[in-house]
Amino acid sequence: MNAFVAVMQLLVATAFVSIPLVRHRYGATAMASAEAELQRQGVPTTVLTENGMRFDAGGHETWAPVSIAAVMAATAAVNLFDGSWAEPLTWVFQTIVLLINCVILYSQLTAAKSVQAAFQRKGDPMLARIDVPTLLKAAEDGFPSWTWTLQNVRHTVVFGASILALAAMAIA
Repeated sequence: MNAFVAVMQLLVATAFVSIPLVRHRYGATAMASAEAELQRQGVPTTVLTENGMRFDAGGHETWAPVSIAAVMAATAAVNLFDGSWAEPLTWVFQTIVLLINCVILYSQLTAAKSVQAAFQRKGDPMLARIDVPTLLKAAEDGFPSWTWTLQNVRHTVVFGASILALAAMAIA
């Protein structure tokens, strides 16, 4: 049972590093697409960088998923070695990962609305005139078309493997 849980946790860890890898490889292209869209809208292309918006794997786009992957890998190791802490660590960290993934999914589904609200809060008239859905679509087009399939697979793996790991713990 512990080996099964460990495999589920390693799947979650792998899923969490998949998107930063894609962002690292294609983020510059996505940023260039977004900046081209800003130029088309008559907005200075530096406005994204000036406001901390990026499409690469920098900042929290890397450290957060890599940290989660590391915690999942460490918990998997504890499970593989049948440590006495395996069960409580699995319950705590797997539940946290499930909740975090819910937040990630929600933020992805509400990205345009969130970015528009953030731009409005800044009170900058330049930001207020950006067509955010079109901007985000341009950035999205900078990534390979399979990225969104990968994103859905990532969510499925994280939700499914986490639920299976917790269910295995509950049954054991």
